[in-house]
Amino acid sequence: MPITRRTVLRNAAALPIGAALAPAIIGRARAAGMTMKLSSSQANDPRYANGRVYYENLVKALKANGLDGQINVQFFPDNQLGQEIDVINSVKLGVIDMMVSGTSISANLVPLVGVYDLGYLFQSYQQQTKALDAGAAKPVEDALLKGANIRIISWAYNFGARSVLAKKPVNGPADLAGLKIRTLPNPIITECLRLMGAAATPLAFGEIYTALQAGVLDGLEHDPPTIVASKFYETAKFYSLTEHIYSPLATYFSDATFRRMDPKLREGFLDAAGKAAIDTRAHGLAVEKDAMEALKEKGVTIIACDREAFRQRVLPQTENFIKAHPDAKPIVDAVRATTA
Repeated sequence: MPITRRTVLRNAAALPIGAALAPAIIGRARAAGMTMKLSSSQANDPRYANGRVYYENLVKALKANGLDGQINVQFFPDNQLGQEIDVINSVKLGVIDMMVSGTSISANLVPLVGVYDLGYLFQSYQQQTKALDAGAAKPVEDALLKGANIRIISWAYNFGARSVLAKKPVNGPADLAGLKIRTLPNPIITECLRLMGAAATPLAFGEIYTALQAGVLDGLEHDPPTIVASKFYETAKFYSLTEHIYSPLATYFSDATFRRMDPKLREGFLDAAGKAAIDTRAHGLAVEKDAMEALKEKGVTIIACDREAFRQRVLPQTENFIKAHPDAKPIVDAVRATTA
């Protein structure tokens, strides 16, 4: 007998109410699964790009926590959702749910966050973790939530300290003098490079490669894996290990999205975000060494420069920052009280 619409309706009417409605309820629950957008400025590289690595670790952790299908994350690398300054403002407004980036970009919204980007504040990433866990993170997290409606739900590492890649060798401050070195569009990092001797040039990440090609820039400062993933080594061949900034990698989460989230899902989601950060830290420490070898293979000369000379020039920056932002002193003290 052919199955008609009338037959289906008649059979459904004969079933108990719960049974008749069950398929619709299940379908609706699936459709209601929360989908979030995660943005990263970096390339879609599964090994060297911290955004992609964090995303994959987050998906794995969500599945392990039984949230697969209930919380779905869409990944948008390589500035697909816009330049970082636009994205962080969209996270503030709840238009974009999440962003993986360093702290310098959010310092444009809440200046206190810039404390983590002070030159030569951290000695290593291991020390950074100890300091954040010991209390150096909470004042910044509270300030960002209050001032920009953004939660930091986990801390990881950028994949290596920031150092200077240039078109000529840089052994000390005298060699850096006058070179147009790209910095993040952030006054703290710009000032750090200026004190080191460079003609610091703020520029959006997505514009670096063409600016190097065109000669608008003489170099940039970044970590080794990012340089490899973005192929900046094609336009500059000298990497000086200034190691001036150990930049934290933050997972920014819109408070508007957090409030929309089913309270029953929040604990599992935040736990997954934390686990993803731990896995990303371990990956970052390992891949930094691989990236250094990759740079050598690409013909980049690695220079063990005079770090102490650069550090001495940058020292006043921290004290000046504390004078301008007294609430930064407990954070700096907590960092200095820890060892690598």
